[in-house]
Amino acid sequence: MSWRVNLEAERLRARLEQGDPLWPAQLTVAAAIALNLTLADRVTVGPTWLLPSVEGALLAALVIIAPSRAATHARGIRRFALGVIGLVSVANIVSLGLLVHYLVNGGKVGGHALILSGVVLWGTNVLLFSVWYWEMDRGGPVVRFLDPKALPDFQFPQMENPGLAPPGWRPGFVDYLYVSLTNATAFSPTDTMPLTQTAKLVMGVQSVAALVTVGLVVARAVNILGG
Repeated sequence: MSWRVNLEAERLRARLEQGDPLWPAQLTVAAAIALNLTLADRVTVGPTWLLPSVEGALLAALVIIAPSRAATHARGIRRFALGVIGLVSVANIVSLGLLVHYLVNGGKVGGHALILSGVVLWGTNVLLFSVWYWEMDRGGPVVRFLDPKALPDFQFPQMENPGLAPPGWRPGFVDYLYVSLTNATAFSPTDTMPLTQTAKLVMGVQSVAALVTVGLVVARAVNILGG
């Protein structure tokens, strides 16, 4: 009996290795952490290097303990991964709140640095939400691969018209990155529509954050150029 269990586990592990690669999402989170190092001191909690260092260490630990897709199938590992993404996202939200405060009430002191920080935060917004969409749709990349018939959170054009894609097409990480980019630039869905309440709420949060960031940064830039 034990050899059958081991055989099934090996088959599952081998099958999982055929799914979405992990490195695009890991690289995206690493890029978001690196971008935080360029933020102005006024929009970070503590020294600029502190939170990115902690986040980078946690991400490195995740890569070490879960180097393969099969390893991320464990519930504890997935929770840890979501925790790392959540920590980086919370840090981004706090920095955005501080940026809003200083752009509205900070006068012209450090205006150029704050504008640059706004651009950085908009970029990290795109990167982080792409990872959230990738992790959210149909329960995440592993569940999505094991159960392709699971109800989707997002409706991609290829799903509406199978003739636009090869048989068995599944969205990859770049598809979710594109969804995040268009949502942050158009402030609304474009070609890919959210289907579930969770997807709609998350896309709404991203749109509002992007709109606030772009609106205040543009207003501050006009103020500096006009002053």
